[in-house]
Amino acid sequence: MNLRVTTSFVIGLLIADNVCQAQPPQMKMTTRIPPGIATPDKLETPVGTLRSVDGVPDAETTQRVFDNLDFQRATQAYLSTIQISSMNGMRKGLLSFGPANRTALLFEDLMDSKALWLTPNTVSVYMAMWLELGDEPMVLETPPNVLGLIDDAWFKYVADFGNAGPDKGKGGKFLILPPGYKGEVPEGYHVARSETHGNWVLWRGFQVDGSTKSAVDATKNRFRVYPLSQKDDPPAMNFLNVSGKFHNTIHRMDYGYWEELNEVIQREPVDALDPEILGWLATIGIEHGNAFDPDPRMKKILTDAANVAAVTARALTARPRDSRLYVYPGERVWTNPFIQGRYDFLLDGVRLIDSRIYMHFYATGITPAMSIKNVGKGSQYLIAYLDKNGNALDGSKTYKIHLPPNVPAKDFWSFTIYDTQTRSMLQTDQQFPGLDNNQEGLKKNADGSYDIYFSPKPPEGLENNWIQSVPGKGWHTIFRLYGPLGPFYDKTWKPSDPEVVE
Repeated sequence: MNLRVTTSFVIGLLIADNVCQAQPPQMKMTTRIPPGIATPDKLETPVGTLRSVDGVPDAETTQRVFDNLDFQRATQAYLSTIQISSMNGMRKGLLSFGPANRTALLFEDLMDSKALWLTPNTVSVYMAMWLELGDEPMVLETPPNVLGLIDDAWFKYVADFGNAGPDKGKGGKFLILPPGYKGEVPEGYHVARSETHGNWVLWRGFQVDGSTKSAVDATKNRFRVYPLSQKDDPPAMNFLNVSGKFHNTIHRMDYGYWEELNEVIQREPVDALDPEILGWLATIGIEHGNAFDPDPRMKKILTDAANVAAVTARALTARPRDSRLYVYPGERVWTNPFIQGRYDFLLDGVRLIDSRIYMHFYATGITPAMSIKNVGKGSQYLIAYLDKNGNALDGSKTYKIHLPPNVPAKDFWSFTIYDTQTRSMLQTDQQFPGLDNNQEGLKKNADGSYDIYFSPKPPEGLENNWIQSVPGKGWHTIFRLYGPLGPFYDKTWKPSDPEVVE
């Protein structure tokens, strides 16, 4: 090797590099460029070293920032579409029992922990079906004395029926118009329009003296679904008792999330979906009318983004960072996903993004009736993932929640505990992992307060004040007040935070 030639070559490179990095000469039109406009040609960042040539990223840096951009967009796309995937999971679970429009699922013996649903309760008589709209309106004949709702495939509110609906709890005939329908709308119906073909129909009946019979019979006698053109000869419904039967209504959280989401985007008209959400999805390869076929690079990015987004959704639910999601000011345990009752997740023109993620990751059902202040009517919810010290609830330990005297519930109150992974009822030896104040044998303290225990085994003598947990499993709880009263709303009454009992 010729050392002189090699040395000269290296010196030449260094000179050339210095020339490239040297300040350009002053020209006739040269002015001083204000600080902050130019980007340094070398930056150390969380995504690595970024190199440019006078503001033009080199090939390696370009690929690095594009990979990061795809990851960011995929993460935001995931968190912005949980509501769509959640509804798709519900659709799959319902249709596993039979076809849309003809099959109604009735929990005639109540819902228990074998059903994977997001945060149901153990006292309501749940009933549900999947409504699929074609080109003509569909008629729903609804039963009396229920809390019913219809949400579309984007998880947007369509209508209430029953006690919170225009039929005022008497039952009635509803006409649901399909997307883009411009035909005649006959009189004699409560009319609502859906922006999607697929719709979730849910209604909850009420027990009478501990029996579900009257609610179930009312649905079997009155509930019907049929196209408007068949109003003179409606087809029969198929009512199925699904109590105690395993089925899943929950979407995937891993890479499979994208495949399930793509199914909905291909199936439904996207005109009514937020263009911003459609933009997020398009940048990662999910577009209505186009095949979703990511290459290995993109598949890895989507896998990583799904994992990060899944944990992000869980963090925003268990440990919200928006103080407005905490029910009691300055305290960090009891939460509720609705901020100021905004079921549409809009407040003063601002989208409540964390609130929307929390709600749709955690629960189902969008209706104004869920979130409005209605003293003595409806229900309200308090959710706890943590103990009073901010630690996740541990199924191996014993916890106590104290309810001060005069629980502000006109009708009754209840606790239900849930699996932190599935957000469904915790599967234990108890068929119904919860209790309420109508439960026989529930012990009240001398001052009218209650102590409720959560542990693998019941404290001696307090078996009726106990809900079973599972060693090695996390759990969380919802405290529900039915017919909530003033002291709940003005926060002069509150339950204690879960506390470990040694």
